[in-house]
Amino acid sequence: MKFAYKFSNLLGSVYREGNLLFTPDGMSVISPVGNRITIYDLKNNKSQTLPIESRFNFHALDLSPNGYSLIAINEEGEAYVISMISKVVIHRYRFKRKVQCVKFSPDGKHFAVCKEGTVFIFTAPGLLTGEYNPFVMERVFHDSIDDITCIEWSFDSKLLLVGSKDKCARLYKLDKCMNFKKYTLGSHSDVIVGCFFEKSNYDLSTVCRNGHLQLWDCSLEPSDLVYEPLGKKIKPNDSDSEDDVDLNKVLEKTEKQKKISENKPSDDEENIVMDEVRNTRSKNKLLKEQVKKLNYSKLGRHYLLDEVRKNDKDAVLTAAAYHQETRILIVGFSNGAFFLYEMPEVNMIHSLSITSHHISSISINSSGDWIAIGSKELGQLLVWEWQSETYAMKQQGHSSNMNCVAYSPDGQFIVTGGDDGKIKLWNTSNGFCTVTFHEHTSSISGILCSKNRKFIVSASLDGTVRAYDLMRYRNFKTFTSPRPVQFACVALDPSDEFIAAGGQDVFEIFLWSMKLGTLVEILSGHEGPVMSVAFNPNPASTELASVSWDKTLKFWDAIEKGSSHNTIQLTSDGLCVVYKPNGEEVAVATLNGQISFFHCKSETQVGTIEGRNDLGSGRSETDLITAKKSLEGKAFTTLSYTADGNCILAGGQSKNVCIYSVKESILLKKFEITQNRSLDAVDDFINRRKLTEFGNLGLVEERAESEGGNVALRLPGVRKGDLASRNMKPEIRVFCLQFSPTGQAWSAVTTEGLLIYSLDVGLVFDPFELELGITPMTVKETLRKTDYSKAVMMALKLNEVSLIREVIENVPRSDVVLTVASVSGAYIERLMKFVASELEESRHIHFYLLWVESILTEHGPKENAIFKLPTLLLLQKNMQQKYDDLSKICDFNQYTIMYLQKLSQLKHRKNNKEIQDVMSDNESNHVSMDVD
Repeated sequence: MKFAYKFSNLLGSVYREGNLLFTPDGMSVISPVGNRITIYDLKNNKSQTLPIESRFNFHALDLSPNGYSLIAINEEGEAYVISMISKVVIHRYRFKRKVQCVKFSPDGKHFAVCKEGTVFIFTAPGLLTGEYNPFVMERVFHDSIDDITCIEWSFDSKLLLVGSKDKCARLYKLDKCMNFKKYTLGSHSDVIVGCFFEKSNYDLSTVCRNGHLQLWDCSLEPSDLVYEPLGKKIKPNDSDSEDDVDLNKVLEKTEKQKKISENKPSDDEENIVMDEVRNTRSKNKLLKEQVKKLNYSKLGRHYLLDEVRKNDKDAVLTAAAYHQETRILIVGFSNGAFFLYEMPEVNMIHSLSITSHHISSISINSSGDWIAIGSKELGQLLVWEWQSETYAMKQQGHSSNMNCVAYSPDGQFIVTGGDDGKIKLWNTSNGFCTVTFHEHTSSISGILCSKNRKFIVSASLDGTVRAYDLMRYRNFKTFTSPRPVQFACVALDPSDEFIAAGGQDVFEIFLWSMKLGTLVEILSGHEGPVMSVAFNPNPASTELASVSWDKTLKFWDAIEKGSSHNTIQLTSDGLCVVYKPNGEEVAVATLNGQISFFHCKSETQVGTIEGRNDLGSGRSETDLITAKKSLEGKAFTTLSYTADGNCILAGGQSKNVCIYSVKESILLKKFEITQNRSLDAVDDFINRRKLTEFGNLGLVEERAESEGGNVALRLPGVRKGDLASRNMKPEIRVFCLQFSPTGQAWSAVTTEGLLIYSLDVGLVFDPFELELGITPMTVKETLRKTDYSKAVMMALKLNEVSLIREVIENVPRSDVVLTVASVSGAYIERLMKFVASELEESRHIHFYLLWVESILTEHGPKENAIFKLPTLLLLQKNMQQKYDDLSKICDFNQYTIMYLQKLSQLKHRKNNKEIQDVMSDNESNHVSMDVD
């Protein structure tokens, strides 16, 4: 088995904080998700998380106008220049402080970065500048006396508009002008949330947090700006004027005077220089007096909060965006409402309330049709098409931690449950949530998918076990116990007929019939909370295994023998139990950090893994002991066997996930799921600079005012925040692990969301029984000689995907059966695996299905079948996906074709009728002529 698993996608979290972006084509949304970045393709309905991880959560993003470069800056001021073509980081830069916003100029030659009250102008890397010199600083402006909140470039990339918390907006010029240096716009009554230029002039508008919108008219046209000539400026010693003089021109004229009068004394030379300086200064002064200076006049003030505060008096404006082409202003408020206004008349054309929580970010695409809205508190991201009033995309992750995960039998869907009581169904191919169930009223503790892919089962701390229909998307059965019980785990037998759930506060296991919906048996025997239960996956067995905090592992045959059971004493409290895929062994994780393996029939221990040192640990900011000492209390809490049962995946109270070999009991590979220092217990050591005699400064909360002016922490039922509470960082944990049935991926439910790691065989050269003389050239030469079976086997030995695809697709359709029959049995499994994976993306569906039919017909009935279950599950998954996609297209086209057929019939009838009318007219005319 290969272990080249790499991070491929992040599910369960769609938006955390920061600004949203649209790509230049307007078809994709870029969203910061913690310390990662996710791109949502709205055209193809697909999401992709970039394989880039920062040390802290991303806070500010901006994309270059050509869409090639992305600048992402995290909370600590670390900037990443990311290539959107190769999806790699090409440069890093540290600002050492928090950056509020970053913005590219429309011409793509510069970008501005705002740090506290300072604005930095850098030369943008890329093709437009002609060279790649990242973060070359050109200008610095530091006039703001408080933090900057927003920034905007003019249409010609010459002016820069900056809004800040000091209730002022300032204009800066990238190049020096005679009639404009800096300009300050005052008279604002609150923090500026947004400032925007118009499309073809320097008129602008500013929006404040209290909903005041001000429109400003510029006295100059873009062509009225007068630029100063380049060159170093000097000022005479005897002058008090602030006017600058061009030194280069003065020196040129001085040199000429020196050549003419070489014999003059030095006093005369000095007098000549001073005369030239005075003349040049006077000319510049006259020129500046003649040039018209930039000035702004206020056109009007509008109040946007009047309509909102009818329902919520504490509502404030939190986000704003402006589209220059259509002149539409979008504003979002702290109560979840957002309005669209037509400028400059400020006519409201649309209003909508999407949630009761505040809107954190708003963005509009290039065409002005789609509006992306993000809510930090809900973790919600939606794209609203305001003209048709429909959702182009609406995604929301779990509002709190996810607890459990389960794959569908074909690996096409992932089901997750969280502390918020919601169950979500995620599509593994596109990364979107398709269904959300919210019948549970408390935290989800366990979830499973049936073998027939028709329903899912979940257990919750609210005392219910529920079954959900995946065809009609409804909760069709609810299982309860005679007395209230908090269920901590759930299991489903291979025949999908019985459900078992273990109690957390009542130390019993409850068994229900799926068909009848009645309680069949109550299994008593444990003396502590039942933490995990599992049915034997072998269809011929009805065995049930359970572990508890009473340090026992019990095997039950409840369906046939009731409460009779066999007990195995463990070395410590049991936390998790899983069966091997063949049903012959079980693996148990205990509180002392060990993983023990037991044979089911003989009930003897066959192996042990001491995994506490492999688990690793981090030191929390509240810990008074070292990370090494705290490791003694850590253990694995979740286990998952691989599809073939040779290895086991383990995770728990740390940032590491380990893969062990079951037979040798050794560590094969360790995965570090995150490097995010915005989470707690990631580092093993605490920064000594934060340790003082009064304690750890990392525990001191830096409070900021929320949208309503109060502290951001809130209690239910009160208006003001709890001033005594602390805002703690979440601690990194692995709550649940699950291997995909296809063996190509595994998922980890963590504090950051659902992380998916998959095999990327295209990046690894992994030949199979490679021989001397087998090269891509010899393979293609064999293919040209029409020796197809030999060419296929040679390509499989090289194991290059593109080469195998070229060989297979060049085999004639009529020779597929003969080619498959001639291929040796050692290569059939690899051939089947390649064909199954190609079905996911290939357009040649019928051609590859011929290969599948030939392989199953020729090699399937043999005694020693070489097909393994993961390969067949991968084939089933991709075929089911193709069937679902094509069935939607066919159903949609069915009515279109019927409409076209009906239309052609009506047109044909109309033509026939017209012909008959013409013929009847001709006959009547002929008869009348005969009568005459």
